[in-house]
Amino acid sequence: MSVAGEWDLTIRTPIGRIGPTVRIVEEEDGLSGIAWSEGEEPDELIDLALDGDRLTWRQSVRRPLRLDLVFDLTVDGDTMTGTSKAGRLPASKVVARRSASPGRS
Repeated sequence: MSVAGEWDLTIRTPIGRIGPTVRIVEEEDGLSGIAWSEGEEPDELIDLALDGDRLTWRQSVRRPLRLDLVFDLTVDGDTMTGTSKAGRLPASKVVARRSASPGRS
């Protein structure tokens, strides 16, 4: 199963919906990736791993709050669903769809 490409995420948080884009690259030694929202610099995806259909990573964000997030998603073709969790805060639901748009340069 390949998770390479760009994914448009919708994260339903207690303060509203957030819609970052994630780019995942398959490399010889594993996966790497970045995430960004419009007008922001990309953040590196840390400990990005695919185990069967389960994709996980950690990410530090600066906006709208400084948070360390942990993502846990299930991949089903061009769709992913799961959660994003920040410390003691409740988990936020995440839905992602593989983007058909050209990559970010």
